[in-house]
Amino acid sequence: MKITFVLANWVSLAGGVQSNADLAYHLQKRGHEVYIVCPQKGRPTVLRQVKSLLKGKGLIPLKHQGPSHLDGMDLPRIILDHPAPVTDADLPDADIVVATWWETAEWVANLSPSKGAKVYMIRHHETHDYLPKARVAATYRLPFHKIVISQWLVDIMETEYGDKNVSLVPNSIDLKKYYAEPRGKQTVPTVGMLYSPLYWKGCDITLKAVSLAAQQIPNLKLVCFGTKPPVPELPLPPGSEFFCQPPQDQIKDIYASCDAWLFGSRFEGFGRPLLEAMGCRTPVIGVPAGAAPELLCDGIGILVKPEDPEDMAKAIVKMCQLSPEQWRQMSDRAYNKATSYTWDDAAQLCEQAFEIALGS
Repeated sequence: MKITFVLANWVSLAGGVQSNADLAYHLQKRGHEVYIVCPQKGRPTVLRQVKSLLKGKGLIPLKHQGPSHLDGMDLPRIILDHPAPVTDADLPDADIVVATWWETAEWVANLSPSKGAKVYMIRHHETHDYLPKARVAATYRLPFHKIVISQWLVDIMETEYGDKNVSLVPNSIDLKKYYAEPRGKQTVPTVGMLYSPLYWKGCDITLKAVSLAAQQIPNLKLVCFGTKPPVPELPLPPGSEFFCQPPQDQIKDIYASCDAWLFGSRFEGFGRPLLEAMGCRTPVIGVPAGAAPELLCDGIGILVKPEDPEDMAKAIVKMCQLSPEQWRQMSDRAYNKATSYTWDDAAQLCEQAFEIALGS
């Protein structure tokens, strides 16, 4: 098949960009002709540039700059010489064209049939307060075949948008990037988390849980990383170790330095850190958001109540008090779960979804 992925922005360290890149690469490995197309970043207004200067951030770059999950990947990509939208003139004819974000779905909706059967890769229910909710919701009603990455999103598409014909293609991870050798517990009890000031990421819940758990485990250490430094409104506990935008090859070591990884998101399409931590043999304590209910069942991790830092704190104490043998068994279960499903499996499921789109 000839397959075009339409991205809104390829210079990004967002998990969705990484998952789209991994999936596209493995589809290419299976013999498909894959292209990634992205518009040029829109020119910032004078007002935005002035605000950026006043905040000490300097001028906003006029072109795509910075690291990307596509760096080093042998994937044909077309970076357009103009800003959005993407139109027929920008794309090759193909069998399938994939929208990967709500804005790209609006662009794809206007493409001619020669650009391919229209598929919507939905990695989150993006009806956030900082986005135009009505426009976002309207894209989920477009007559595209939808691919989602968690059962939660399957349910959302049916209950809120009346679409029962949805394909489930869960994420996987790159097992060469996220791995660790078998190990024991840390000398100092250590938990980790992904730090983000976004409300729906739930870091306030997780940090409160760490504070409560530290009352019973005084030497409890917190390790975390994020794309931006911590903000005063969401401070880290004294003695925490924070990594700002660490190199990709260092992230596995951060995961592997922990006895448990904490996942407190209020909403999440999937939650890649769940699998990444598990691939590094770190058990996860998480709320039932995204793919957590599927990944942390059967003693593989610990599911806790949402919006309940006390329950997460109890789980942290429980995990840290496991015997070395008990912890090692949970670590092995997490690793086995993370490695039981690969990007090749995801690509095969994606092919089946594309066939449905072609037949509709």
